[in-house]
Amino acid sequence: MHALARARRCGSRLRDVLLAATLTAACCTAPASATTALREVLFVGNNWDGTADVIGSTGDFAKIARINVIPDKAQRLTEIYLNPIKLIYFLGIRQGPGEGHDQFVDDMYTTPDGTAVVVSRPSFADVVAIDLATGAIRWRFPVSGYRADHMAVSPDGAKVAVSASTSNTVHVLDIRTGRQLGSFRAGDKPHENVFTAGGSLLWNMSIGEVDNAFDDPSQDWLKGDRHITVADAATYRVVKTIDMRGRLDAFGRRDLSDAVRPAVFTPDESSLYFQVSFFNGVVQYDVAADRITRVKTLPKNPATSEDRTTWVNDSRHHGLSMKPTGDKLCVAATMDDYATVLDVATLQEGPLVPAAKPYWATVSGDGRACVISESGADQVTAIDFATGRKLLSVPVGDHPQRVRLGHVPDGWTGPSSG
Repeated sequence: MHALARARRCGSRLRDVLLAATLTAACCTAPASATTALREVLFVGNNWDGTADVIGSTGDFAKIARINVIPDKAQRLTEIYLNPIKLIYFLGIRQGPGEGHDQFVDDMYTTPDGTAVVVSRPSFADVVAIDLATGAIRWRFPVSGYRADHMAVSPDGAKVAVSASTSNTVHVLDIRTGRQLGSFRAGDKPHENVFTAGGSLLWNMSIGEVDNAFDDPSQDWLKGDRHITVADAATYRVVKTIDMRGRLDAFGRRDLSDAVRPAVFTPDESSLYFQVSFFNGVVQYDVAADRITRVKTLPKNPATSEDRTTWVNDSRHHGLSMKPTGDKLCVAATMDDYATVLDVATLQEGPLVPAAKPYWATVSGDGRACVISESGADQVTAIDFATGRKLLSVPVGDHPQRVRLGHVPDGWTGPSSG
């Protein structure tokens, strides 16, 4: 009996030791993704392709890989064609904002660990996370309504906000799981999203009804409710709405639309620069004073039609980015086929860099260049902030639009099955 008892005690102590060792290993060994070195890159969303090109974020911006962001295309199309309402919207997106094409990728952000890219897909009315190792979908979030649009990621990388165009809703998701954390109502056709105040506030810009042909200034009242909605990013309660109509009128610009398009804050968030529908220029708004302080009209391309119904989604110019130092502003003059760098102090434009329907502007990883997407030439082009001159162009997929900085594991060259 004593021998048996000693054996049992020894066995128990052995199990305790093994359990302790296991727990120690589990607690003290970091996940592989937490210790993996990350490389900064640029993601280029090829809207009509349903792909995203991954290129270097600086230097020669060399292509690294291409990702298929619609691996579930057959399944999604089956669902759409079996639902008459979904099919109506799907075809409407194709003929409207898609310019005769399906819109498969709008916006993209990577998860903090660099193992997945989160993509909004307008024609499929959803947001998905694509595993960068396998190319498979990790999670999918169908937005309310029938179209997904611009996104924004919180400063800590934990939350991603997405505009649901047809339901006038902004959803905020856990970027790792796709679980909805909250939502709030915005104006008609919510569009751009921007986190401010260290991630405690979320600004949404609604652009109104861009799909109708009531584009003459006298028909502006038919464009819907357009305003900026500012929400608390913790409670998702709306804390402020800003209608630029009164602010523009007070500045003496009743001729300008109040549909705020791409927008960018100064580094100290004291001023907001934005583009509005139909306008070839930039507006500056003083946040604290709540007023328009400057309006810059940029050159028109004499070859651009003055028929406003021919301008893509009511945007004559669409795309802004600011140098991290806050002294230079890059403008994508979409319908006028050029990009230019403005001196923020004077708003004087630099050289007009020819570009084929530039659709977006962002900043290179080192902050030295503005990177625009040339949707009409299927390439991205880097422009030197210092000189305002073109550095180089890199070919990408069909109709590039959004360009975003992100991270991938060091040495990554694309999904194994993508």
